[in-house]
Amino acid sequence: MAVLEVLTFRLAADVDEDRFLIADRQAQTEFLYKQRGLLRRTTARGVGGEWLVVTVWGSAADADASATIAPEDPTSSRLKAFLDPSSVTTRRYQTLD
Repeated sequence: MAVLEVLTFRLAADVDEDRFLIADRQAQTEFLYKQRGLLRRTTARGVGGEWLVVTVWGSAADADASATIAPEDPTSSRLKAFLDPSSVTTRRYQTLD
């Protein structure tokens, strides 16, 4: 069964949205899509300044492995710097099929 990882957040104060989107694309293409088990990832903007990233992993072990090495990756670290840390939540859901 696949795992859906749902990240919600707001951008940090004074963050340029265009620069954030560039950093998001870089992290996605240069780090995340190179991780074992990553099936799909999408970023969405909500009303009122909230953002959502849904990542589909082949397994919880794949998601865990990526989370372990992400802090060492410069593109992931750069992306994290754009987020308001007090607003970040991550939840995982297991698919039923």
